[in-house]
Parts: sequence; C-alpha cells; structure tokens
Amino acid sequence: MGWKVRAIRGATTVSENSVEAIRDAVRELLDELESLNPIDPDDIVSATFSVTRDLDAIFPAAIARERVHWQNVPLLDVQQMHVEGSLERCIRLLIHVNMLDPLAEIHHPYLRQAKSLRPDWSIDSQKTVRLGRGAY
Repeated sequence: MGWKVRAIRGATTVSENSVEAIRDAVRELLDELESLNPIDPDDIVSATFSVTRDLDAIFPAAIARERVHWQNVPLLDVQQMHVEGSLERCIRLLIHVNMLDPLAEIHHPYLRQAKSLRPDWSIDSQKTVRLGRGAY
C-alpha cells in the first residue's frame, strides 16, 4: 500500500486577543493533534490556520513554527470569512499529512468553545472518524 495525503481538521477558541492567549490555545491544539494522531512532522505536507477577524495579536503559524521539527513545514495564516453570529475568537486548523495507512483512524481535535462547531469530532465525544467516511 502506498502513501496517501490525508487531511485533519481542528479548532479551538481563545478568551482574549492577546499573544499569550493565542499561544496557549495553539500549543494546546497542536499538542492534542500530535498526541491523538500518528503524525511525523516530516510527513506534514502543509498546515493552514484560519482565525476570526477579532484575532490579530500574533500569527498562529509563528507559534507552530516554534515547535521542534515544524520549522520546515509550509504554514499559512488566513482570516476566516465573517458570518454574522458565528463563533468568535476562533482558530481553525487544516493540516495535510502523508500517511502510509490510508485507513488509519484520525482524531480531529475540537477544543474549548470550538467543540460546538463539530460536536461529533470533539475530544469529549471520543468519536473516531475513519478517513474518507466522516461528514464535512
């Protein structure tokens, strides 16, 4: 069986627009992502962070780049489209990873208030989504 690119989603929220709050949230999100999934940073194709328009204290990608072995991962920050009434102070993540096992179970970390975006994928639900079989 050959390598296949797979996508993993995740999201979290912060209590305020500050470097410290954003740094804590991004680190927590990436710690969960790495602890729940068989990811080798060398196999990461790219990662995109989107933030709501109320977060501009620091780039989440700059925080990710501080991690060991993430210095060479292509990272991008974008602003999430604003929709009236949507979740505020939210950081979303989309990461593409080369995986040898195309049926590997993937855990999508949705933390803090972002659990409301995908309750079926929140850590509390302990639900595992098999790649290619989850809802979008």
